[in-house]
Parts: sequence; structure tokens; C-alpha cells
Amino acid sequence: MRTKKFFLIGILTVCFGSSVVKAQDIYLTIPENNIFSRVEFTSVPTRVMTNANRTNWDYVFFGFSPIAPTFTSTSGSTFTHSSSLFNLPNSVLLWQLESMGGQLPYTGLSGSLPGFQLFSTSSTKWFEPPTTSLGGGFSRGNINFIFKIPASQFSGNAFRAGNYSMDIIQNYNDFTPRNFKTILVIPQSIRWITTSLTKYIEISSLNDYRSTSTRVWDLGNTEIAHTVDFNLWAKTAANTVQFTSSKGVSSTRNIASIKLGSNGSALTTKSLSASFQNFSASNFNVVSGNRSIFNPELYVSADDFKNYFFEAGTYTFELNLNTRSTDNSINSLQNTAVQIKVLPRSEITIPSSGRNVNFNFNTAAQYNNGQSQIIPNQITLSNNESFELYVKSDENYFKKSGLQTNINSNILQIGIDGSSVNVPLSKTPQKILFDGTPVLDRQLNVRYTVAPADAQSLIGKENSTYSINLYYSFTAI
Repeated sequence: MRTKKFFLIGILTVCFGSSVVKAQDIYLTIPENNIFSRVEFTSVPTRVMTNANRTNWDYVFFGFSPIAPTFTSTSGSTFTHSSSLFNLPNSVLLWQLESMGGQLPYTGLSGSLPGFQLFSTSSTKWFEPPTTSLGGGFSRGNINFIFKIPASQFSGNAFRAGNYSMDIIQNYNDFTPRNFKTILVIPQSIRWITTSLTKYIEISSLNDYRSTSTRVWDLGNTEIAHTVDFNLWAKTAANTVQFTSSKGVSSTRNIASIKLGSNGSALTTKSLSASFQNFSASNFNVVSGNRSIFNPELYVSADDFKNYFFEAGTYTFELNLNTRSTDNSINSLQNTAVQIKVLPRSEITIPSSGRNVNFNFNTAAQYNNGQSQIIPNQITLSNNESFELYVKSDENYFKKSGLQTNINSNILQIGIDGSSVNVPLSKTPQKILFDGTPVLDRQLNVRYTVAPADAQSLIGKENSTYSINLYYSFTAI
């Protein structure tokens, strides 16, 4: 009975010992910074196998022909994604022995350490043992490797979030595990590479408002690094554009007058609102190099631009951009403060046909009754601020042949057709239009009058031509 008891204990001990020998997969987590910045990845020394017993290599033919330790891929020449049909070529990952039992094996008598290699469906040596069994061996313990992904692999391949694996077998029975998976772990991430935190737009010409084309403002080249497919969502912080006039008066404009789209087909064009909308024409899929590049733009129709963004001042709103993964599991926000600065601008133009105003005094009635005439559309004015219109002369007296006379400039009165205001012409500016609001290309009919009493003061003057120059000007209010 005692012999039988020991025999049973021995069996139990063997069975228990065999149960702990199992494969250990190699997980290599690739930092997003290496992927997005395309910087070479090098792992810390990583345990791939353990050696608890032996200290020398296998040899055949009387110890003179070494059997090199090898790795062989049994799952093909690619790393296969765990949840999709995507894969990565075996060239993405390089490896090299780092130590056995804390130190490199003996390399004397023609032993050698191969450089960085890749997994293959053919056996690949990870060490060249000495040519004879007398050349030396290695230490017991962990068998560690260094893994590397060159920078060029990050540029040339699409690293999609998830696990990429390859099944590996090694040829030394005493090294454990005999079979294992090498798994590349790619984190879920989205990162804005370009950061357009502000967009300043300056309008400095009234001609911009005369164009019939849609206004287009480029928000700049946008580059987003990502390991997941995503869509671009956008909204504004408020449903209005905040406006502060050049005189400090505040008001608002409807944000829907501004649309977001892109130069190209990346985005659909929609009016902005205070609610998030998906502006992607289609999903932004993970591509080689893990970066998507596009050019978002803002659009305002010619009519809306003229109607809502003409007044001098500053128009501001905050654009909220959100790159959101298609499964809504992660996102990355970026806010852009948009400022449209409209500089104060004004113009007064007089066509060549309206540059001369002639009064002829040839009859008694013209002296007795005075004269008045209206020059249609003589002035075209544009001003993007509230304004007043003034008129003045260059002298206080009319001139004859370039010489001053005693005919006072105030015999001529000037006003705007439809207004009761008539001002006597003077070298001092006189107001003829009150409380003008911002306007583009407004045409005015100008009324010129010589009253009867002023006309009669010309009786006895030498028969000649008398002239004076007039100037029209704005004053902002």
C-alpha cells in the first residue's frame, strides 16, 4: 500500500505541473503620439519566452551543426485586425533579441546576433549559435526582445483602432511558450493637428458689396489625425452674430445667414445654427498616414452680405467644431472665434454729366423771378456708417476769369430734392442731409436755387461768366 501511495502522488504532481504551461500572447500598445507624429516606436525589453532549464543550444552531427532558434508565422504574412477586414503588412514590426536571462548569449566562435528582422511565414533566425557546442551558451530566465516600428511605416499604413495579431511558433521545445500571438494594440484617438483658434476677416472696400458673387472665407487648411472613422459636426455658441458698430452700438444678426462648407467635396454646405449638425459629405475614414486634410470655408450670399454685414463695425461669433467617431464613442472639440471687421468707408461720386450747373440770366423774368433747377442723380453716395451730408464752396465769392468778384456765394442755395432744407452756399460746410443711415450707391437729385431777391442783385453786373466750386462731404454721426 505504501508503494502505491507514492505512485499516485507522483502522477498527481506531474499532472499539476503540466497545467501551468500555456501560451502568453505579446501585447504591444502603440502610443498615439508615435502614430500621429509618425515617430519611430521602440518598445522596452519585452519578455517573449522563458527558459527555466537549459543553458546551451541544440546541435546535430556530433555537436558541430547548431540548430538556430527561429520564429515562424503560422497565420500568414500580415497582422490581422480583430474586428474588421483590415490588416497591416508584416513589415510594420521589426524585432531583435535583447537578452536571455538578463544578458546576451555568447557570440564567440562565430556566434552572432542578427539585426532587426520581421516575422515571416518562413523560419527566421533570431540568434546564430556558435558553430560548435563548445562555443558557449546562454543564461536561464526570461528571453526578452526589443520591438520597433519605423517612422516610415506610420506614414505608409493606416493604423486603425483595435488589435492586429499574428500567430507565431518557435522551434525550441524547452522555451515556453511554444506558440504565441504578437498583438499590436492601436488606441482609439482623434487629434486636431492644426489649431485655428481664431479667424480674422477684414472688409476694407465698398466694392466687395457691389459684387454679385457669394462671399467665401477660407478657415485654413485643417488636418486631423485619427485611428477611428469620424464625422465633422459643427454649431455656433449662439444663434446670432454679435455686432458692435464703429460707434459702439450693439445689435445682432441671424447666424443662419452664414453657411459652412468646404473647398472640395469633404463637407456639405449648410447654414450654421446653435445646434450641432453633421457636415460630413461621407465618413472620414482612417487612411494611410492616419491624417485627414480638408479646407472648411464660410459662405455668405451677395444679398445677405450687403444686407446684414454692410455697416462698419465688428461681427463676431464662436464656431464649435467637433470630430466625432462614427460610433459616437470618442470625440475631439475645437472652437474657433470668428471676427469680421468692416472698416468705415464712404464715397461720393458725381458723373461727368453732372459736374457743371449753369444759370443763364438773359431775360427780365429770370432776374425778377429767380431760377431753380434739379440735377437728377447728380450725386451717388455710399457710407457704411450713419452720416450727415454737407456742402461748401471753395471761396465766399464767385470768380470771373480766376479773379474774385463781389458776388457773394450765398446767392446760391442748395438742397436735396424732396427735402425742405435749402442752405446758402458758404465756405463753411452747411448740412443738407440729416441722419443718413448706412447705404450703398444711393442716388440723390440735387436742387440749386437763386431766389428772386438774389437774382435781382445781379442786375447791373458785367455781362460775363461767374463761377464757383462746390464740395460735398460726409460727417459720421
